Amino acid sequence: MNVKLMVEYDGTAYSGWQRQKNAPSIQEMLEIAISSIIGKKTHVIGSGRTDAGVHALGQVANFKANTRIPVDKLPYAINSKLPEDIVVRHAKKVPDDFHARFCAKRKLYTYTIYNAQFPSPLLRNYSYFFSRPLDVKAMDRASNMLIGSHDFSAFMAAGSSVKSTVRRIDKLQVIRNGDVIKMEIEANGFLYNMVRIIAGTLLKVGLDKIKVEDINSILESKDRTRAGKTLPPQGLCLINVFY
Repeated sequence: MNVKLMVEYDGTAYSGWQRQKNAPSIQEMLEIAISSIIGKKTHVIGSGRTDAGVHALGQVANFKANTRIPVDKLPYAINSKLPEDIVVRHAKKVPDDFHARFCAKRKLYTYTIYNAQFPSPLLRNYSYFFSRPLDVKAMDRASNMLIGSHDFSAFMAAGSSVKSTVRRIDKLQVIRNGDVIKMEIEANGFLYNMVRIIAGTLLKVGLDKIKVEDINSILESKDRTRAGKTLPPQGLCLINVFY
């Protein structure tokens, strides 16, 4: 049986999704929990690797196992073995050829900036604190210029070995609600640290250090040094994976 899971987690205490030798990961916690329920070592496949400190509201994973536990009861069983910062929200039986990573069509992320005079203790693990005033309207105008299919080399961190740096952004907007600025981005795929670099670039637009009209030339340059810095991981959250 191939089981699809929807998982929510607070990534603060973890090295990211992928299992690591010397640090706890989301994948490891799920594999330990599921293996203890199933009674057999189980490999869990995620839709993608979230980095250390990154959160997820709707990460998708799948695993294959023979079990008599009804699929709709699996979340209760698995959650009883998981720490409080990881929860399986839903489980569903899917065809044998379903693969959480390779079958994914699009993903939706948000990046949150807490833009106020003083930091928020309650939001410190879920946003990037920035105290200087930001022009959110300019940030949103600049974000529109990134929508569509482009070579996003300028928005990729070093160390990636992907075959193509072309990705298609279907939705990108920047919205302010009080002291919280939220960037929503939906695309058919993301390069290494792409969302956090885009967020850092739009931050510089909000500071008028990068002009809205410069976004096209940054894209065309394929030069990482032209874009903004990579913002910290705690502001990033995987919201949904579309199949």
